[in-house]
Amino acid sequence: MSPNNPFPRDVFVGEFQREFSLAADDQWLLDVPGGNALYASAGYLVWEDEESPGILTRVGEDFPQAWLEDFSNQGINIDGVVVLPEAVDLRACYLHQGHETRQLMDPIPHFSQLGIALPPALIGYTSHHHFSTDRRIKKDTSIRESDIPKNFLSATGAHLCPLDYLTHNLLPAVLRQQGFSTITLDPSSSYMDPAYFGDIPALITGLTAFIPAEDDLRNLYKGKTNDLWEMAAELCRHGCDMVIIKRGANGQYLYDAASGKKWDITAYPARVQNPIGAGDAFCGGFLAGYRRTFDPLQSVLYGNVASSLVIEGSGPFFALQALPGLADARLEYLQDMIRVV
Repeated sequence: MSPNNPFPRDVFVGEFQREFSLAADDQWLLDVPGGNALYASAGYLVWEDEESPGILTRVGEDFPQAWLEDFSNQGINIDGVVVLPEAVDLRACYLHQGHETRQLMDPIPHFSQLGIALPPALIGYTSHHHFSTDRRIKKDTSIRESDIPKNFLSATGAHLCPLDYLTHNLLPAVLRQQGFSTITLDPSSSYMDPAYFGDIPALITGLTAFIPAEDDLRNLYKGKTNDLWEMAAELCRHGCDMVIIKRGANGQYLYDAASGKKWDITAYPARVQNPIGAGDAFCGGFLAGYRRTFDPLQSVLYGNVASSLVIEGSGPFFALQALPGLADARLEYLQDMIRVV
């Protein structure tokens, strides 16, 4: 467990959720803590036991205080959690199908099929966890510059989890002005769309790593090219140090702008119990690895291992209960699973 350092070295910007999900054993997990910022921080903590990651997010006054205290006890700095003076619906309901997870628009039919009464906490739920395609619109949970606490300004690394386009477009420049030297970004599906194609270069300029999911990247380049390496090379030409393409159960592609090298990394063969947060945990593990080694390829392996640990259980903190040495053993295993393209 990390010490609760009041001056975090690395900050994760994203969202918290109250998760409802159907796990692989057909059991519902009802109203448990989740969200991309939490899973990314957990992936970071798989490797980092000296630094406390800071989380920058917004929640409503109805968000459980006991959860925030637990996050702090897990070694996360919660000084950047802005509690708004009104309730904010952060519920999200998921269904697992094999290695894939999809968010349910209406969970009632699935509860009925299992013969389970709809939990009171899901009454009135509709899938709302998406970001507006209008780049001018901010959500209540969109991060503002004024949300950054003073003790976070001494940090030098940050990862931006999927958020609205406006936040992703504005915040990296703010962080760079404050002295952040390492900034990674996982784009939201909402703007990885051909309609936004001309806006992407400005968004990724100056990033250390741009980390899209394969499906989102293919959607962005729909009608232009089907070659993922061509896409990665073009994105790097706009001033991004590297592009890492998350390919789910197929692992990751890494394109390094400085060397022009390409790698195909196989996913660790984990036993999938709950795939929620896999991509976010990868990003957290990657940042921890990069801050430790400054080696893009090794950093991808760190992220790969963090993701494999998260998906073998439920909840972001399952990975932190792994046996000592397990993460290092998996890292060593993956060294032989790298393919230069």
